Amino acid sequence: MKDRFTRREFITALSASAAMAFAPRTFARDSSNRLNVLLITADDMNFDSLGVTGCKVPDITPNLDALAAQGMRFTQAHVTSAICQPSRSALMTGRFPHRNGALGFQPINENVPTLQEYLQKAGYLNGIMAKIEHLTPKWKFCWDVEIPAKDLGNGRDPEAYYVKSKSFFEQAKAAGKPFFLMANSMDPHRPFPGAESASKVSRTYKSKEITVPPFLPGDLPDVRKELAQYYTAVHRCDETVGQILRALKETGFEENTIVFFLSDNGISEPFAKTNCYYTSTATPLIVRWPGKIKPGTINDKDLVSGVDFMPTVLDALALDQVEGLDGRSFVSLLEGKYSSGWDKVFTFITSTSAGNMFPMRCVRTKNFSYIFNAWADGKTTFKNEPMGGLAYKAMAQSSNQKIAERVKFFLYRTPEELYDLRKDPWEQRNLVAEKDYKNTLSKLRLELHKMMEKTKDPLLDVFKAKIGND
Repeated sequence: MKDRFTRREFITALSASAAMAFAPRTFARDSSNRLNVLLITADDMNFDSLGVTGCKVPDITPNLDALAAQGMRFTQAHVTSAICQPSRSALMTGRFPHRNGALGFQPINENVPTLQEYLQKAGYLNGIMAKIEHLTPKWKFCWDVEIPAKDLGNGRDPEAYYVKSKSFFEQAKAAGKPFFLMANSMDPHRPFPGAESASKVSRTYKSKEITVPPFLPGDLPDVRKELAQYYTAVHRCDETVGQILRALKETGFEENTIVFFLSDNGISEPFAKTNCYYTSTATPLIVRWPGKIKPGTINDKDLVSGVDFMPTVLDALALDQVEGLDGRSFVSLLEGKYSSGWDKVFTFITSTSAGNMFPMRCVRTKNFSYIFNAWADGKTTFKNEPMGGLAYKAMAQSSNQKIAERVKFFLYRTPEELYDLRKDPWEQRNLVAEKDYKNTLSKLRLELHKMMEKTKDPLLDVFKAKIGND
């Protein structure tokens, strides 16, 4: 069997394992429950870019740090796919990309139920701010209110987010409806402030003020320059979060609204966005639920996933669950109750924003990560959007042997990667060939195989051909 395949072949295989038919049936179990939902997303923000998650850049995220102090922060949360559209589609369908149809920048399948469809039937006012085109087909998401990025300073104007979100909250109040608002900041996505002239920022960071994440080389000037621009955008995103929360409080909804904050994927740099590494999918998930969550709580044990968002919201709102989801509710974790089965997550990449096919699958536990690169054949070279930035170009031009080896590995990979996160949290040393990790490798291979088989992943035959099942 051949190891390479075309986009058409992949889509054909996906269609052959189509999702369950959509038969919506949603009723509020308690009609007096009028809890609102506010989901705030960042665009390409790394998990460790917040002060509360360990970032040493001065005064970087005061609003998000305050939100974490008022709710629960997960240190083991991961999005399902480290690229915008499939990540967001997994949030709103509770299904893996090959089960909802949004493998890359494709629409979800029309027979896949969405969270918004169920909320609409339960009487909720559905609103979205920016990133509207990243949830398609649009009719499946039932937006009552759409606020395009152009009305929000191209998704980068904190004051505009205040005005527009406050207007939405007031509209919900006037209509007497509970609401679901997805407020999407387009920070800190490229272009970063300083890389283009139109940005307005209240704080500009300098290279000497920032800390370079350990998975990137810290001694290259252009790496530091680009990260200074990135952290300037992170700070502006934090200001946007603060303005949305200000509007929520001023309209009287703070106490009866569950607030979620997360990033759709990691930073747009090599070994992060559009990959399956820890810094690709780890997300700074924060949840505030007045009266339910003990303020300042940290969950550092349970691995939760993007596909868990839809069932969690339905559970929190006391709405009937949807059958056939890949995720499950973590409301019990929010309430501080013990719940088993949160020991692993699966993450996915199939195609990039440019449409290039680079299929990857990963099973991740707290201590280990195993990545299967279906595309890696020793000849094919990887390509993604972060490679157009200053940091990658500086790495590619560096004469440092260690950096050159990392660049070469980034371009070609190997079919399998295994990392011991206890000793190597930034996934620098591939342990696939190490005898001491043979049992761990076999166990994680089997976990990935079982998931692919259970969910009818079109990559299953390629996995078996390349790896086998020992």
